[in-house]
Amino acid sequence: MNEPLLELHEVTKSFGAVRALGGVSFDLQPGEVHALLGENGAGKSTLIKIITGAHRPDRGIIRVQGETVRSLTPTSAHQLGIACIYQQPALFPDLSVAENVALRLEPATGLRRIGWKARHARATQLLKRVGARLSSETIVRELSMPEQQLVEIACALGAAARILIMDEPTSSLTHEEQDRLLRLIDDLRKQGVGIIYISHRLEEIFRIADRVTVLRDGATVGTGLLSGGESWESIAGEKESGASHARSFTQPQLIHLMVGREVSQIYPPSEREPGEVMLALRGIGCAASGVHDVSFELRAGEVLGLSGMVGAGRTELARILFGLTPADSGEILIEGQSIRITSPRDAIARGIAYLPEDRRRHGIILDLPIAANVSLASHRHLFPGTWLREGVERRLTESYLMELSIKVAGPHALGHTLSGGNQQKIALARWLATEPKILILDEPTQGVDVGAKVEIHGLIRRLARQGMAVLMISSDLPEVLGMSDRIVVMRSGTVVSVLPGGSEASEVMTVALGGKGELT
Repeated sequence: MNEPLLELHEVTKSFGAVRALGGVSFDLQPGEVHALLGENGAGKSTLIKIITGAHRPDRGIIRVQGETVRSLTPTSAHQLGIACIYQQPALFPDLSVAENVALRLEPATGLRRIGWKARHARATQLLKRVGARLSSETIVRELSMPEQQLVEIACALGAAARILIMDEPTSSLTHEEQDRLLRLIDDLRKQGVGIIYISHRLEEIFRIADRVTVLRDGATVGTGLLSGGESWESIAGEKESGASHARSFTQPQLIHLMVGREVSQIYPPSEREPGEVMLALRGIGCAASGVHDVSFELRAGEVLGLSGMVGAGRTELARILFGLTPADSGEILIEGQSIRITSPRDAIARGIAYLPEDRRRHGIILDLPIAANVSLASHRHLFPGTWLREGVERRLTESYLMELSIKVAGPHALGHTLSGGNQQKIALARWLATEPKILILDEPTQGVDVGAKVEIHGLIRRLARQGMAVLMISSDLPEVLGMSDRIVVMRSGTVVSVLPGGSEASEVMTVALGGKGELT
C-alpha cells in the first residue's frame, strides 16, 4: 500500500467541558474514497475542521503525505492541497461565478490589473470539467442551490487539491448531476486524489466508497470495507473496492455502529387504512411556476409520496398549495369544498402546513430562540390580545421538545446551536402548532443523520396514524419507496403517474425519466 496522503493518530479536542473528539484515528490513501459516517454530534464536523486547520487539536498527531504537521492553519492546509466542499455553499451572492472562483484561486496581492478574459476562461474551463452548464458571468444569487454547489466543486478542483473533503455533496443535486459528480470522483480517484466523503445516504456510500469509518460520541467505533450483504446495492449499483481491510460492514451493521442500537426498520409500515379525501386537485396549474394540469387526491391518514427528478415541478406545486405562487387554473378542494388559496394565510386558515426544503433559509430562523421559532406561525391563535405571553410560548415549546424528542438546552437556546436533525424537528413543530389537517413536507430528512431520519420517519407515521394527511416530497428514492402509501410521479410540471405503495425503484425511475406508467 502507498504512503497515506493523510494520517491522524489519537486526535482529541474539547470545547470547555465538552469533549468533541476523544482519541480519533483516521487515514486516507491516494486514489481512495474514504466515507466518514456518524450521527449529527458524533464529531465529524470537528474532525473536518481540524483537518482543514480551522481548529487545533488538543492532542494527537497529524501527518500529510508522510510529514508531521505541527500547526495546521487554513492557509497551510490550502498550501498542502487540502480542500473542503461544504454542504452549504460559502459563495459571495452578489459577485459573478468567475469572481467567486478568482477569490478562491488567485493570490492576494496589491494593486494590479485584472485579466478579465483569462479569469472568465479559467472559470468556464472548471465549470465544464464538473459538467455545469453555467455562464461564468452569472451572478451567484441567481443560481439554484445545486448550481452553487457545482461552483464550489469547481473551485476545489481549480485549487489542485490532493485531499478533497466532500460534505453531503449530492444533497441538493439532480440525479443527472449526482451521476456526473460520481463519475468525476472516479476520475479524481484515478489521478491519485484522496477523497473524504461525508453523506447520510447509505446507498450512495455503498456505491462509491472504498472504506468507511464510523464516529460515535467523538470516538472511532469502526473502520472497514463495505459488504454486499443487506446493503442497498440493488439500487445503487455494484462497487469495486481498491483498498483492503480485515473488516467489512453491511448496511444494518453501519446503522448499528452509528446509533448504538439496532434499527430493525428504517421505514415504519403504515398502520391504518386511509380515510376520507382531504385534498383533491383538479387540473391545477400556474403559468409562472411551469406547473400545469395536476390532478390527484390525498386522504386522511395517508402518506402520499411526491416523486420525480429535480425540476419536475414538485416544490413548485407545494408552493401553489401553500399560496406562495397561487394557481391560475384548475380547482382545489379541501374536504369536498372548492376553495381558492391566494396566500399562506389562506392556506393556514384552511388547515394546510408547509415545511420547505431549505430549512436554513425558510424553515428556521437561526438567530432566534427556539421558542420564538416554534410559535412564529401561531401568533394569532396564541396571542389574540396582541401581547406576547412568554409563559404560553414556553409551555408550547416545552411540549414539542418532549413530543418530538428534541435535544436542546431549553426553549431559549438559539436555533443555530441545534444539530440539523433537531433544526428540522423545530421547523416541523412550528407547523404542527398550527394544528393542520394537511401537512406538506419538502425533503423532510435532507442532510440529517440516520438516527434523526429514523425518528422523523416514525413521527410522520405517527401523524398519519392520528389522521393527518401527509404529502411528502423527496429526492431520496428509498425514502419514497419505504414511506409512501401511494406515489405520485411528476415530470415537466405535471403528474405522469400514480403508483401504489410497494412499487419497485425501477418503476418509479422509468416513469420519472419518461417511460410509460399507469396513471390511476
